[in-house]
Amino acid sequence: MFWSELTWAELPDTLDAAGQAALLPVGATEQHGPHMGCGMDAVIAEHLCRAVAQRTGVPMLPTLPYGCSLGHSRRWPGTIPVQPITLIELVKQIGDGAYHSGVRRLFIVNTHVTNAAPLRCALEMLRAEHDDLMVALINSPAISERVRRFHFADAEDWHANDAETSLMLALAPAMVRPGLQAQADDPDRTEGQVFAHPVNRTSLNGVTGTPSLATADKGREGFDWMVEDLSALVRRGLTQTPPLAHSFFDRV
Repeated sequence: MFWSELTWAELPDTLDAAGQAALLPVGATEQHGPHMGCGMDAVIAEHLCRAVAQRTGVPMLPTLPYGCSLGHSRRWPGTIPVQPITLIELVKQIGDGAYHSGVRRLFIVNTHVTNAAPLRCALEMLRAEHDDLMVALINSPAISERVRRFHFADAEDWHANDAETSLMLALAPAMVRPGLQAQADDPDRTEGQVFAHPVNRTSLNGVTGTPSLATADKGREGFDWMVEDLSALVRRGLTQTPPLAHSFFDRV
């Protein structure tokens, strides 16, 4: 159920069987502390949406590996950010193409926290242009309450923490440097702050949280929850219709 593997002749029947739905995974390429590879967000997005596509039959569009990572500053190498307006326009144009290929339910699955605002703007633009397109923005740490607890256990403003490191130990262990986990711990310094600060002003090493606590077993359990609960959300979306049938373009 992968868009890139389907031919144009196969796509209409695939979409019909999937309620005209598609998944768009969106990640990022950015520093993840001294102990973890820079492509972590995109790897999670890819693995998560692949698993959900296989469970639900909803085709998965190719993963976007770049995101809005400006907050990581230039203090550490490895972050390749795009401007918010670039991400907005890119996802808008991807959504346009998906719509013209037959998609009427688009699930944007985001695994990088600060992609959320640009992706919400793209959602607004897509549904204002395409009256019969429904768009859902799902931020992976908030898929469900148990998934949220898993991600936020060691920090409110977390990054490369216990949860993310555990996920990589389970999904892509070659991306983790276990010998550096213990010394990578760095506390959340954002409590009580009125302003939103970039990471260079809140972290000593690009980490917020305690990757020293991470284990592959925790990662496997957390990922299973993410797949199960996101699959349930997608299945619910496949049968939903707008509460009212009024057109975006009609006046009273």
